[in-house]
Amino acid sequence: MLRRIWSLIKKEFLTIWKDPKSRSLIIIPPLLQLFVFANAITMEIKNIDFAVLDRSQSVESRELISRFENSVWFRKIIYLNNEKDVKHYIETQKVQGAIEISNDFASAIHAQKPVTVQIIVDGRQTNTASIINNYASQIISDYSNELSPPERGAIVNTSIRNWFNPNLEYLWFLLVSLITMLALMISVLLTAMSIARERELGTFDQLIVSPLTSFEILVGKTVPPLCIALILTLFMTFISVTVFKIPFVGSLFWFLVSTFTALLSIVGVGLFISSLCKTQQQAILGVFTFQMPAVLLSGFVSPVEDMPAFFQFIDIFNPVKYFMILSKGIFLKGMAVPDIISNLIPLILIALFTLTLAGRTFKRKLD
Repeated sequence: MLRRIWSLIKKEFLTIWKDPKSRSLIIIPPLLQLFVFANAITMEIKNIDFAVLDRSQSVESRELISRFENSVWFRKIIYLNNEKDVKHYIETQKVQGAIEISNDFASAIHAQKPVTVQIIVDGRQTNTASIINNYASQIISDYSNELSPPERGAIVNTSIRNWFNPNLEYLWFLLVSLITMLALMISVLLTAMSIARERELGTFDQLIVSPLTSFEILVGKTVPPLCIALILTLFMTFISVTVFKIPFVGSLFWFLVSTFTALLSIVGVGLFISSLCKTQQQAILGVFTFQMPAVLLSGFVSPVEDMPAFFQFIDIFNPVKYFMILSKGIFLKGMAVPDIISNLIPLILIALFTLTLAGRTFKRKLD
């Protein structure tokens, strides 16, 4: 019995190792995950882009702003002229927050009277917003303590506003992000396993000899997973709004358009994986190889701005990143149409590229 078991074990090892695809899937994904985790995942928020609306234009206000400029946490300080600019920069995620200094800032300090500085932070990323609030509050508190001893009371106080998620409800951020990730998982897994399943069951040859063209087969393999993922996404959105009471403040039409486009680009990735794999096991490993880096680099765990420049460049081609931006933007803040379109264009290009690549690979396999 032991000899038979040992023979089977050796046979399985040899089968896995002799198959080039299985061998590469065993070696490459762990190394890739290690590389991505080590560089892209961090709970420390740095490289923060911050806006300043300085109505005081005084020595005192410039001294406070210099504390932000010289901080290791803040990368760029952008000076703005009015509240409209502040709103635009935060909405479009050009900055992660802003500081607003009132006209009477300098006069209040000279008179040793309390004055309030307002901190505005993008609340769509709850963990990041909370950390930025702590950083800004600490800088302002240290500045206030230099002006007056703590026992006399703070001269400079902080008023914090979290836009798009006033109470920094983590559930808001988590559920919207989960909708995106589950839609990704469903669509890419179903499409990746479709052609591989046909090969494994031996029905792929029947498709080849059927009157269907390669394009028709691809369309037939694309539509069902796309429809299933779209319906489940809408159902999860409905549950989030009705059961968990998360406010949906954007346009349902643009949310549907964005979801459809994002899922189409992800389905293209799944079809490409499926066209390369011979078994469902290989397809699942291929999905895992794509899915984990895509999610980690999407900004779900750590802000994209805190990642190395190399990963930020790769992220340009990551459909999950744009899907995450659109989902949270439309769901939580009612993203403006120009901003939606600017994120839809990369998704459309990625969808065209992945579907074309999957079609050519599939056609070559048929030939």
